[in-house]
Amino acid sequence: MDKTKILKAIADETRMKILTLLLQHNYCVRALANELNLTEATISQHLKVLREAGLLIGEKRGYFMHYDVERTVLRQLAEEIDALAAIERKACQPEKSDDCPTTNKKDCHKKGTCDKNVKQFCHGDETGKRNKHHGNCQRHKS
Repeated sequence: MDKTKILKAIADETRMKILTLLLQHNYCVRALANELNLTEATISQHLKVLREAGLLIGEKRGYFMHYDVERTVLRQLAEEIDALAAIERKACQPEKSDDCPTTNKKDCHKKGTCDKNVKQFCHGDETGKRNKHHGNCQRHKS
């Protein structure tokens, strides 16, 4: 499963509408075009993107291809997004962390003594919107 490809495919409003319709009922290109008031060529291009992302399966019925959603792909994506949302923020503990940019970890985070690198690492860029202390440091919470 290529998450990036799937997310790009469903990021388009028309493809999301197509996906929603196909979750409710199987449609062919002509029926989707009529339902969404778009040309069959436009629908075909959107279906191609959704198929390449692994979101659709097609079944030939007479002259027409009818499409259905590969729900297992959506469920897998939902599980991965849920796992992503469950990641907890780690507290900034420079004296215990190898990824902290300061060289003087012992004195790090005494109130008002953070060096420029630590401020950037733990507090964010002072030129950006995140210039207030985020309360994620163990040493001094303000």
